[in-house]
Amino acid sequence: MVERRVCTFCGNEIEPGTGRMYVKKDGVTYQFCTSKCFKNMVELKRVPRRTTWTSWYAREKQVRLKGAAPEPEPKKARKVRKRTTSEKPETAEAEEEGPKPTAAVGSEISDESEADKGDE
Repeated sequence: MVERRVCTFCGNEIEPGTGRMYVKKDGVTYQFCTSKCFKNMVELKRVPRRTTWTSWYAREKQVRLKGAAPEPEPKKARKVRKRTTSEKPETAEAEEEGPKPTAAVGSEISDESEADKGDE
C-alpha cells in the first residue's frame, strides 16, 4: 500500500509519483504537490495560514468565525389590521361593564383566616 502524503503548504493530498520533497539543512522535510506551493513556501517564505487558497487558511477562517458572536436578527414588524370603532369584539364590551368582584372575595378569605387565628 502506498503511503498517503499531504502537501506541507496547501494541505492537498499528493498522488504517488508526483510532487517534490525538500529537505532543509536541519533535517526537516517538506512535501510539495506543485511548484506553486514550493515557490510560495521556500522561495517567497509565505505562511500557509495567510494565503487564501490553502486549506490551512480555510481552517483558520472557520475558527475565527466560530469565535465571533452571531449577530442577532432584527425582529420583523407584524402587519396588524386596525379595527374601527364599529368592529369592537364582544368580550371587550363585557369587560367595560364593571370591575370583577375577585378583589372582594379575596379580602373576605383573608379576614376569615385572621379570625380563625384569633380563636385559637
